Amino acid sequence: MSRVGKAPIKVGAGVKVALSGQDVKVEGPKGKLSFKLPGGVIVNVAKEEITIGRDETFPKSNALQGVVRTQIQNMVTGVSTGFQKDLDIVGVGYRAATKGQTLSLTIGFSHPVDFKLPEGIACKVENNTHIVLTGSDKMLLGLTADKIRGIKPPEPYQGKGIRYTDEHIVRKAGKSAAGSK
Repeated sequence: MSRVGKAPIKVGAGVKVALSGQDVKVEGPKGKLSFKLPGGVIVNVAKEEITIGRDETFPKSNALQGVVRTQIQNMVTGVSTGFQKDLDIVGVGYRAATKGQTLSLTIGFSHPVDFKLPEGIACKVENNTHIVLTGSDKMLLGLTADKIRGIKPPEPYQGKGIRYTDEHIVRKAGKSAAGSK
């Protein structure tokens, strides 16, 4: 039995949930999101609550129930309050700037790197080295943050690169002095 899947989802004020066939559409003050339900999962939308059930004839319906419930919960949270990811740029002369929907990074390459942000993701740069990404789609936000981090991941010797704000980098010792006794 899925403990996560059995828990009902509370729908806050200002959030509308519509179910049409296998499509779930959630609309709120921060945007609109949609999700196509897999087979074996039954969604019941009441006025202030959403419950997720399963069809026992499908073999993987127990696992899908929890996944679908979490996805719909993230959609409801995203359109009502939104999500945020913070990145830090570490290194001498490393900096970032935004130009509309483009994030421009100067991170030790011979040229600045321009990263086009997907629609629905907003970016704000603070102190030239702190990037704040916001959006209503949690999965798209995490994917975007990972792509930005992947441009210049932190290296283990000096720690230079792009990292999540709460990320801890395990540092390695450098070369020891040659010929020391």
